[in-house]
Amino acid sequence: MAEIAASLRALLARSIDYAGMFPPCQLELEPALKNQVQYLRTADAWMLSAFVLPVEQFGAAKQLLTEFDPLHPLHVSALGPKTENAAAFRTALAKTDAAIRSLSTHNVDLVSVSQLEMFLPPDVDSQLLSEAWSILGTLPTFWEAPPARAEQTISLVAELNSNVDSPTFGYKLRTGGVTADAFPTSEQIAQALVTPVTHQVPIKFTAGLHHPLRMFRDEVQTKMHGFLNVLGAAVLAAEHKWDSRQTALMLEDENADSFSFTDEFFAWREWKIDIKRLQDRRKFVTSFGSCSFDEPREDLRALGLL
Repeated sequence: MAEIAASLRALLARSIDYAGMFPPCQLELEPALKNQVQYLRTADAWMLSAFVLPVEQFGAAKQLLTEFDPLHPLHVSALGPKTENAAAFRTALAKTDAAIRSLSTHNVDLVSVSQLEMFLPPDVDSQLLSEAWSILGTLPTFWEAPPARAEQTISLVAELNSNVDSPTFGYKLRTGGVTADAFPTSEQIAQALVTPVTHQVPIKFTAGLHHPLRMFRDEVQTKMHGFLNVLGAAVLAAEHKWDSRQTALMLEDENADSFSFTDEFFAWREWKIDIKRLQDRRKFVTSFGSCSFDEPREDLRALGLL
């Protein structure tokens, strides 16, 4: 097998949050956790990040930890409930925090909560977000808002991050779903990517990124965004101060030959970033949720990259 290029490793290290319980896979908790156990023991485990687990499933998950061990523990990305308004958000946050504390102390050798993902209702203001920060402390948290509210949400988060020692709050962008209308345009994604560049706000993505390159897919009757396009554009846009038009060009590229991975640098067309800078940029371009850990790897193999 060809050696994996160091720049591909840098771009994809711990980049996939396994979300097997979510559409289109929609597995039950137990088979999804069994998959995670198995993935942690593969040669590709370096690409795997956390297991996306809804907070209401924490109790059931506690009963299913026996197959994990201290060398292969379960890292959880806690998914908080989706609320409609600030009042419901405040209540849900208190419950979510209690659930996280309970799971985190349950069996420290086998399970830990590494981050929280939660939808941010439109009427949440900086005061409530600041309250959330005092509740959650240093737990990395990604607040989801639709593309139309990306800039507003990112600046809200950035304002809060600037007042603390290390930025623990980030932005979560939905990059697809199971129907064509769930996919944001390249321009919408690009706009979100060039906004956090100036703010140093961590960003993560969810849904629709099963394949490395942008391509038309019959099952959704639209073009799906590619994870190499999205992660790559995020780091290159930050590195080269791209505008949203230039960023969208990369997001739309369906040609594998435009992407090159060497042990020194990652490049898209004539734009390059070296390994050290790539690793620095990845602190703010964190991961993407995928209901499949197999599809991304199969496609990378088909491209000759793995």
